Amino acid sequence: MKFRLFYIFFFLLFLSNCETTKQNKTQINLDLKPKYRNAGFALIYNENLSKIKKLEDRTLNIYHKSLKRRSLVKITNPKNGKSLIAEVISNKMKFSKFYNSILSTRIAEELELDYNEPYVELVLISKNSTFVAKKAKTFEEERTVAEKAPIDGIQINDLNIQVKKKKKDIKKKFSYSIKVADFYYKKTAEIMKDRIKNETSLDQLKIITLSPTNYRVLIGPFNDIKTLKESFEKMNLLNFENLEILKNV
Repeated sequence: MKFRLFYIFFFLLFLSNCETTKQNKTQINLDLKPKYRNAGFALIYNENLSKIKKLEDRTLNIYHKSLKRRSLVKITNPKNGKSLIAEVISNKMKFSKFYNSILSTRIAEELELDYNEPYVELVLISKNSTFVAKKAKTFEEERTVAEKAPIDGIQINDLNIQVKKKKKDIKKKFSYSIKVADFYYKKTAEIMKDRIKNETSLDQLKIITLSPTNYRVLIGPFNDIKTLKESFEKMNLLNFENLEILKNV
């Protein structure tokens, strides 16, 4: 009798441990779920964009193709390191997949984007992250100020100070590549490279070894935005989920 009770107790304890382990594994998987990240060209809103609902100039809002409405994203200008938090207000606008978002004029001005080369990095911020908890209040304050302040701001010139002539910026060479994906095995990367070559007319394909377990398939480099856009749109015919455009250093 005692042996039977001991056996039942041991069996129940074993089931309890299995359930705990299962829950822990589930929790780990949720924590490790990758968040959205993309580098590429943005489209700065203007009145000439057809069939695009007006995006107010002073807002810190963006249009995106896949992120949920009310999502918060960190937008960074890699050229100067400036960044801000913006809110996705719609994912139903139809625009070219070449652009990773449509930005307001305010965002472009705040980040000092080059209108001829508006290259940005987008990172989705999880709502339960400590970053959002600390920055939520700041974001609301910045958005309120942005909506009320004039785009050009107010400048006060001191006539007693001689204006120094700005040095002309040296125009950097336009050079970008399309990142298809990263792979754990080189053989898998080679299979992807062959598939792209067979199913498209693209031939500027290469595999970069980042580490012994990380192989990146790239297309490029491209020295003008027209060719880059044409190649990007050809890749979209293969239905890749998150193609990125990387600036070549």
